[in-house]
Amino acid sequence: MKALVFHEFGGPDKLRYDDVPDPKPKPHEVLVRVKACALNHLDLFVREGIPALKTPLPFWTGCDIAGDVVEVGAAVSGVKVGERVAVNPNLTCDRCEFCAAGEDSLCVKYGILGEHVPGGLAELVAVRADNVLPLPAHVKYEEAASFVLTNMTAWRMVVTQGRVAPGQDVLVIGVGGGVSSTAVQIAKLCGARVIVTSSSDAKLERARGLGADVGINYKSNPQWAKAVFDATDKRGADVVIENVGAATWKDSIRSLKGGGRLVTCGSTSGPIGETLIPLVFWKQVHIIGSTMANRKEFNDVMRLFFAGRLKAIIDEVVPLKDGAAAQARLAEGKQFGKIVLVP
Repeated sequence: MKALVFHEFGGPDKLRYDDVPDPKPKPHEVLVRVKACALNHLDLFVREGIPALKTPLPFWTGCDIAGDVVEVGAAVSGVKVGERVAVNPNLTCDRCEFCAAGEDSLCVKYGILGEHVPGGLAELVAVRADNVLPLPAHVKYEEAASFVLTNMTAWRMVVTQGRVAPGQDVLVIGVGGGVSSTAVQIAKLCGARVIVTSSSDAKLERARGLGADVGINYKSNPQWAKAVFDATDKRGADVVIENVGAATWKDSIRSLKGGGRLVTCGSTSGPIGETLIPLVFWKQVHIIGSTMANRKEFNDVMRLFFAGRLKAIIDEVVPLKDGAAAQARLAEGKQFGKIVLVP
């Protein structure tokens, strides 16, 4: 099969559209013919090399997958050849205390398809049978692929960890990225008033189309934390949804109301942020980490997507063979929503 593979770590120039061996499904797995796979910043980080991962080479990433089941393992029941499916990318042990409690992403052996094992930037991928979800006929493969990871992540951030409630003010940092743009939709579904930041007026305008109430351009308004207070009658945000990291960390904390909650799932601008500790304890704010989602959260958000209450946000769809250019564009932050690759 063909895959967007890299044989050494580095920039997008290291990617090759090459032949690699077809995956062989284990007894509990199914083989999926990939119809669409969306990009995430995770694809860039793994390609560049994460020392702690010890990624085996050659390798190919891709965790947002939709496609058709073409083979089922000997121990699989309930999944048939020919089914259209979306893939839950969680990898878990199913035995530790966290798995027993239904907290998949806290599993002591937790991994992500496309990060810890080869993923969906290929023509075929082998996945656990219980990690495929039937895809309704009215949902396009490209839409499903663009929806999975960012929405399961944003859902856990906004609903489970952020506990967003009707009437609250939610600040979403760096709208335009996959998690941030979909967090706008989810926060509005929760009944919140949503404030977004971006360096692009065009992205702010698109965010308003998703339901954002207030847009702040942090490039033209470097004092954006003050602008948040002005927009909330000097109160501050109840919840901040943060994944930018070092560049915004200090002001994200500063933007919170007393007792407010900052929920973070990433650090695309750098992993070390400045924290004013007195601000944390004096305002009694909560800093909460969040990673991916558990199986129930995945099913909950996908059900809302299938029902049309949440929308896929696609920036562009490009052929898998052009994936190097697509990853370069993602790294430049020019997209709004997801870039989807199709074999």
